[in-house]
Amino acid sequence: MIEGADLRSRVARLSLEQKVRLLTGADFWALYPEPAAGLRRIVLSDGPAGVRGETWDERDTSANIPSPTALAATWDCERVEAIGRLLAHEARRKGVDVLLAPTVNLHRTPFGGRHFECFSEDPLLTARIGVAYVRGLQNSGVGATVKHFVANDSETERMTVDVRVDERTLRELYLAPFEAIVREAGAWSVMAAYNAVNGPTMTESPLLRDILHDEWGYDGLVMSDWTATRSAVPAARAALDLAMPGPAERFGPWGDALVDAVRAGQVDEALIDDKVLRILRLAARVGGLDGTASSSGPASPPEVDIPAELRATAAASFVLARNDGLLPLDRSSLGHVAVIGPNAEVARTLGGGSATVFPPYTISPLDGLRAAGLDVAFAPGVLGHLRTSAARAPWLLRPDGPVDPVGSGPGSEVRFFAPSGELVGSEQRDGAVFRWMSGFGPVGAAEEIARLEISCVIRATEAGVYQLGVSGLGRFRLLADGAELFDETLSLRPGADIAEILMTPPQRLAPVSLAAGQSVTVRLEHDVHSSPMAAFGTFLQLNLEAPHGTDDEEIAAAVALAAGSDVAVVVVGTTAEVESEGFDRPSLALPGRQDELVRRVAAANPRTVVVVNSGAPVLLPWADDVAAVLLTWFGGQEFGHALADVLLGEAEPGGRLPTTWPASGEGLPSTRPAGGVLAYTEGLFIGYRGYDRDGREPLLPFGSGRGYTTWSYDSITVDCDVPQPAGASGVAVCVEVRNTGSRPGREVVQVYASRPDSAVERPVKWLAGFAAVDADPGETVNVGILIPGRSFQHWSDGGWSLEAGTFALSAGSSSASLPLTASVTVK
Repeated sequence: MIEGADLRSRVARLSLEQKVRLLTGADFWALYPEPAAGLRRIVLSDGPAGVRGETWDERDTSANIPSPTALAATWDCERVEAIGRLLAHEARRKGVDVLLAPTVNLHRTPFGGRHFECFSEDPLLTARIGVAYVRGLQNSGVGATVKHFVANDSETERMTVDVRVDERTLRELYLAPFEAIVREAGAWSVMAAYNAVNGPTMTESPLLRDILHDEWGYDGLVMSDWTATRSAVPAARAALDLAMPGPAERFGPWGDALVDAVRAGQVDEALIDDKVLRILRLAARVGGLDGTASSSGPASPPEVDIPAELRATAAASFVLARNDGLLPLDRSSLGHVAVIGPNAEVARTLGGGSATVFPPYTISPLDGLRAAGLDVAFAPGVLGHLRTSAARAPWLLRPDGPVDPVGSGPGSEVRFFAPSGELVGSEQRDGAVFRWMSGFGPVGAAEEIARLEISCVIRATEAGVYQLGVSGLGRFRLLADGAELFDETLSLRPGADIAEILMTPPQRLAPVSLAAGQSVTVRLEHDVHSSPMAAFGTFLQLNLEAPHGTDDEEIAAAVALAAGSDVAVVVVGTTAEVESEGFDRPSLALPGRQDELVRRVAAANPRTVVVVNSGAPVLLPWADDVAAVLLTWFGGQEFGHALADVLLGEAEPGGRLPTTWPASGEGLPSTRPAGGVLAYTEGLFIGYRGYDRDGREPLLPFGSGRGYTTWSYDSITVDCDVPQPAGASGVAVCVEVRNTGSRPGREVVQVYASRPDSAVERPVKWLAGFAAVDADPGETVNVGILIPGRSFQHWSDGGWSLEAGTFALSAGSSSASLPLTASVTVK
């Protein structure tokens, strides 16, 4: 590792202009190289669901891991650290140095649109999972970016909202995961959020220097969220080191303006030197300075069996919320299986927004159950989506294949035209989703391309009316067999967020009637610079809705299929227009008539399993009326295989809830600012803490989940012999548990602290520690858990305080089931 003196000498070689140039990105995903400092180009990449890399299309695929809520639901730090290593392997394969993850904002409310991208409502669980994630990445030589600092817990007005939160709540809840990751995992970079906190916007906030630098001793880099740097001087005086994206001429306020500010004495050049030093330190850590390799781990992490790792992790995250004994299914006596629901055939494996990647394949629930050798029949039941999806196989074909005159295989062709009208390039694509950031790659820069033409063949699989159209911004002209369907300009909704533009842009459709087997040649023309987002990127989809029955007809068909089957597996869930970066959720209900579908299928077949494919809680008004409920989050590319493993008992449903699952949307914190201000009036009482304070019962409590065996909690001992990591201190707790069932199983032992008769306002209880244990039938295991000293402290008068006295430590299987309690006196 290069020492500080060497880094400072490299900084000293640079002119002011060279230094300032390094403080803004070179483009959307990379930092400038600087030969005079021995610095190569450093590449950043989204994100939380997989390493996307510098391109965003199906030709450059990425391993799609289970969603962060799923990772947290494992309550398994070793498994999450292994996922970090897997992501590091992916990053190096794709030439990425720094991953823009993890997201450690809290589940303040399930209405938050980005809930799926965060780990938990609890700061301790978020911190433990976050530390493991970052260690897995950085021990393999790839930088983590801990985001979004801080209180960026919802999406409404996220670019401008001022979050008002009291100091104690900020410290004990929202800053706690960042502090743990900085102190314990040594995060190499932190991302400053869009929002303001108690006045200043975060890229100008004193919290960056006062807390990150001065209090926590953070030596890493602080980068802005994309376009979040709003000023030259205030942002430069703050501890913001890197404004993204770049270049400054297009996106950033620094560049020449910052050079002028330094020369005018408005910004001390020593601040600029410190920012450059931090950039070079990050580069040294990832092997980006000459004479350095990555400071931690090999330059190329060891090979990983990605499918096996993702399959096992997904299964370990699934939360069995209800089971009347139907699960696991007995393969030997299983007859016909009805697989029903909108998410059964096309599963949701990731959330919307910057977390989106293109996996090499996706195993849907239907695929997984068929691959397991079951006798499966499928019915969609209802439409789960509110918008028309991108065109796909089997309807979408390339236009001019040599083998088949009406299509050479799934996909489309894109042609690029210069302002002169000259054809300057083309691409063969496998799908109909198109995203270009900061230009069109090797074809040309953004200003060099004036018009796109996208061509394909749509072949009808059945007779009917097909809805054909486009999603995007700007002028579009759509033709079918040369006949114009429309020529319109699609406009931006006032106040739309960039992520909303990406995930739910304006859409225009036109009906086309086709006979079974009939093909139509389609051409979509787009004037690139008619879009107000052209300088940022070009984003569009060719959309297709195939003919289908009405919801009434589809529900009736699903009910008939279920009634004639041995078991019904109903897969319900959300869509990208419900859960995504860029907007919050107006409702927690499943979209469309999915609730009605579940009720009617369950009435027709009492042996009904409902699989809930959502990244965050949804309302389950029928939960007590079905035989089993399995919460599967966004399960990643191996979702269907993992589901089959769990349903058939080949894997344990290992998950426990990382967030409280509400029975209704009433009484939950709001995401709606008033006059630009979002007040965290609930204070410390989010999630289970709020339910405890109010005496309310959720549908499913925090930490809950069932396996395929049973457990007894036999004893709890304080001050027992528990190995402590170097430098760690706290109270050692040992909990004895016994597997009382007939199968091997896994239990997550949870310990909650409380302070009866406290003089300080506190939650009724709070998570203080946890550990997972595996045991064979009849086996007794003694589980050691170290409760950190911070668990007994509270923030008061500008520092951490201890109310000396007796605390209760309660152990059990969830926040609502704590059969064992011991007391500990803390001084």
